[in-house]
Amino acid sequence: MPMQLRKDAKYAMLVATSMGVRLTPADGQPFYCSDTFKMQVTSAETNVASISSYLGLPVKVLTAFVKGSPVARMIKDNLASRHMDYEGPEIEQGGPWGYRHQFNLADSGTGSRGPRVQNDRAGEVGRLLSAKYFDLDRIFGQEGVQIVHLSGLIAAMSPETSKFCLEIARTARKYGSLISFDLNYRASFWVGREAELSATFAEIASLADILIGNEEDFQLSLGIKGPEAGGKALSDKIDSFKEMVNRVKAAYPNAAAFATTLRQVVHANKHLWGAIANVDGEWQVVEPREIAVLDRIGGGDGFVGGFLYAVLKGWEPEKWIQFGWATGALATTFLTDYAQPADEEQVWSIWSGNARVRR
Repeated sequence: MPMQLRKDAKYAMLVATSMGVRLTPADGQPFYCSDTFKMQVTSAETNVASISSYLGLPVKVLTAFVKGSPVARMIKDNLASRHMDYEGPEIEQGGPWGYRHQFNLADSGTGSRGPRVQNDRAGEVGRLLSAKYFDLDRIFGQEGVQIVHLSGLIAAMSPETSKFCLEIARTARKYGSLISFDLNYRASFWVGREAELSATFAEIASLADILIGNEEDFQLSLGIKGPEAGGKALSDKIDSFKEMVNRVKAAYPNAAAFATTLRQVVHANKHLWGAIANVDGEWQVVEPREIAVLDRIGGGDGFVGGFLYAVLKGWEPEKWIQFGWATGALATTFLTDYAQPADEEQVWSIWSGNARVRR
């Protein structure tokens, strides 16, 4: 059955997220031997939403802020510059050892030297996200949302955020919003909470209309049996993902669309980039193509953002994966973790392989 978008919604997309900042050395240098850094606002979920917001669709962000923090002010100004509405509690810092926004320490890599990333999440204010801070009936019932995008990163951050994502998914379903769930399994988040998080992820997945992840995500987050071990060629991954999705579809029949990306790293600045999707039982495959990479972080989020934008525009499913592939490729050409598309034409030019100058 085709997914139906709510027609009276104020927001095309809503994301729940924990905002932070990324420190990146200049000129592609390693972090440990640099003394000059660019600081930018980032989160996986707003990376996704940026495709829609830059292309003119209304987006809302639910998050939390440290009261009086200059980093919080930077985050708010950045979200506003991305044309996003935001809502969330102001949490007292609680002294020098209290709460803060996370720091992502990441270089871009260059050539034969790959990027290195370390997340410093101690005291992260986003771990306090809870439904008690938001009027979800107002947001989903009165304002209205067409697609809510949830991530396993937020669903697994803390017991509070797990309950928060569950409440969002339940409320979204109640008011007719579509639910997109990117499983984003992170082993370190699951330590000591395996049974609890398995139940949480299973319920969100049972409510979702769109499920996104790779073989590891589906196996470790949802307990779906993986494919038999095979070769390492990208063509093998296409076949193995199809096997996996057929089992996921049987376990979670509410979902109508499944998607993942394919990436083979030639070197830090040249990747083979592809994607696979299944929509209403029909397969869509983008065979891996070479792309130039300035900074790879956010490419996967860019794919999801473009895929969901195409859903929101009501395009045929064949275009969902094409536009997502292109916005993922676009994201790797930016030093920000999120793509900032100028217009749809720019994205379709990437899909068609047209990098000629436009005058």
